[in-house]
Amino acid sequence: MRKGGARYQPSVTLKSIAIATLLIPLNVYWIIQLEVVRYTHPTLIHPLSNVIFILFWLTVFSLFLGRLSPKLSLSRGELMAIYIVLCIVSSLCSHDMMEILVSIMGYPYRFASPENEWADLFLKQLPSWLTVGDEKALKGFYEGESTLYTARHIRAWLTPCLWWTSFIIVLLFTMLCINVFLRKQWTERERLSYPIIQLPLEMTERRGGFFRERLMWLGFSIAALISIVNLLNSIFPSVPYIPVKRRSIGYLFTERPWNAMGDVRLSFYPFAIGISFMIPLDLLLSCWVFYWIYKMELVVGGVMGWRSTSRFPFADEQAFGAYIGILLFVIWTARSHFKSIFKHVLGMERVDDSEEPLPYRAAAAGFVLGFAYLFLFSYRMGMAAWAIPIFFAIYYLLGTVIARIRAELGFLVHDLHHIDPHSMMIDMFGTRRLGTRTLIGFSLYMFFNRAYRAHPMPQELEAMKIGERVGMSQRRIAFAIMYAVVVGAIVTFWLLLDDYYRHGAESGYYGPWALGFGRGIYRQLENWLNYPRDPDVPAMLFMAGGFAFGVLLMLVRTRFLWFPLHPLGYAMANSWGMYNLWSCLFVAWLVKWIILRHGGLKSYRRAVPFFLGMALGDFIFGNIWSIASVVANTTLYQFWP
Repeated sequence: MRKGGARYQPSVTLKSIAIATLLIPLNVYWIIQLEVVRYTHPTLIHPLSNVIFILFWLTVFSLFLGRLSPKLSLSRGELMAIYIVLCIVSSLCSHDMMEILVSIMGYPYRFASPENEWADLFLKQLPSWLTVGDEKALKGFYEGESTLYTARHIRAWLTPCLWWTSFIIVLLFTMLCINVFLRKQWTERERLSYPIIQLPLEMTERRGGFFRERLMWLGFSIAALISIVNLLNSIFPSVPYIPVKRRSIGYLFTERPWNAMGDVRLSFYPFAIGISFMIPLDLLLSCWVFYWIYKMELVVGGVMGWRSTSRFPFADEQAFGAYIGILLFVIWTARSHFKSIFKHVLGMERVDDSEEPLPYRAAAAGFVLGFAYLFLFSYRMGMAAWAIPIFFAIYYLLGTVIARIRAELGFLVHDLHHIDPHSMMIDMFGTRRLGTRTLIGFSLYMFFNRAYRAHPMPQELEAMKIGERVGMSQRRIAFAIMYAVVVGAIVTFWLLLDDYYRHGAESGYYGPWALGFGRGIYRQLENWLNYPRDPDVPAMLFMAGGFAFGVLLMLVRTRFLWFPLHPLGYAMANSWGMYNLWSCLFVAWLVKWIILRHGGLKSYRRAVPFFLGMALGDFIFGNIWSIASVVANTTLYQFWP
């Protein structure tokens, strides 16, 4: 039941969970084929195109079956429950999470040599319960033409896989507890726009109203035409190519001082322009304006000669400081909400938490117990006790920032490369103080800290927002999330290991990252140990500067509502996503500004189906080509990247 006596609509039912369970292995296999084998990466962008593709066909079939018999169709809540489960699973099985983990578990034992001296540097200190050191078991993994299903192979992988599965479950459950505290403030009080979920919500609207919009089909057709033409170009080069994918225009900036700003890319992805149209206008403006301010920083650094003697402008450190400043400001403005929760947990005040995914006391207990498990896990691994809480505090703060980015900004890519706990802690403390065992822990934890493009925390928060919009039970959503985590982790381990034993990580069958993750991570560890670093004082100063500037921008926006620049644009200015998509944001901003200025809010609302249709068309046809690539065992036109 909901407040006021209204009933929840069917959502996390036996039918929806059964369908999701059947789809999980197919979805994971599809991602492996695209990302590991063919080096194309659907999980780097949001909303996840593979899940949108599945949701589209489920919705179409449900509408068709509903005309035959209402009992055969899926309710909107059931469709969104399947969507939520597949989003969580896709985040786990991604280029930025478990694909990395499987590839690094045995790598140092396979590639240790007298030349790299890994045996003396760190090999003996690797935790045997989290890695695979059996040379005979690794032979099949790397050379292929073998099978996972032998006693020796299963025995070699079973213990570390079970330990890592428990770690992943607790890691994501702790995120869920944090999201429980954030949900009401961001969803109901601040009413953030959550641009990323607008497409799946429109697709599953009751009675299929979205699919009756003529403008939607116009946008869909334009994107489809571009995709079809570019597919034909990839097969028959004589067919003209429509230039929508990223391409460099760095050749225009080869003279001094402009060459100091590095490469510049243009792209006009239909899906990126379509989804970006949902982003608030001031945030769109802030993104591309701060991108070019960052480029001018590089030019100034080149003119002054600073870049030749330092890492000026310490963009990652500036961004980290800005993110933390923005987050703390957001938390401060919501202090009354968090204060009420705190008093409720201590029994000093009564707060109604019946509509939350977990009762607040259960969420608080879950967070404490989850954090304790992560601490003990890391301590057993060998990390220094003082470093563990700092590491996970930074990780969850960054996860909360990404959830905020998705809820407020809705930017399609949030990579945060090099803005992670280990990079910031090495800047603050140096490698000498951290020690070998802590640095080994950092390396093993790179599987969820290399980049954050598929971070699960915003997926969980968006699931809660979907529940609020659709009328789903938040408690059942929490169950669906954790069900997806458990089943998704097990299925991902199984299918990745099965595939590697059949084809071999060294065979050349896979893309460059089958070996590249391990190579990069353990060479970085080798470098940390061979060339110890002291704390980086200039980097810390730029962190402080980024923090101060982020807070200042938030204060200015609070005092002057007309001020158009948002600090999230400043924090993301140097990111991989902004590097590739700034021009899409510019186009979306320009079109949206023109529509609002000359047609008003009514014209904007009329235009929304066109832009969502453009994104949908790009996703549907792009994923058809990706499936055809898997079936034909070749790489056809990929709409991204």
